[in-house]
Amino acid sequence: MKGLLHHIEIYVRDLKKTTEFWGWLLSELGYEEFQSWEKGISYILSGSYIVFVQVEEKYLDIPYHRCRAGLNHLAFRGESRDFVDYITKELKNRDIKILYEDKHPFAGGPDYYAVYFEDPDRMKVEIVAD
Repeated sequence: MKGLLHHIEIYVRDLKKTTEFWGWLLSELGYEEFQSWEKGISYILSGSYIVFVQVEEKYLDIPYHRCRAGLNHLAFRGESRDFVDYITKELKNRDIKILYEDKHPFAGGPDYYAVYFEDPDRMKVEIVAD
């Protein structure tokens, strides 16, 4: 267990939109809701959890951008190409833009099968086939 990720905490601009987006996606990946309170929610899988917390109003003036210093993206294992295809279809059904669509599903290279997209705060998310 030493060295495994314990949790990630992400501050968000709109907790309601974030919960709708991530609640669906993380449940598809096998996560379950772990904790919930007025200003946040977390999801857990195999002892690791992801926390989303509403940003205080006074910190909303500078939006997140993945190309600045800090987190660029989160990548999740998708177990198979069929699962990546399923998530891609669901993203399109939800009007969530697929990044690098002209190269999809090989935007990461000819041997790398994945879908890339953004969450409500425009953080890049990736689901990759093992």
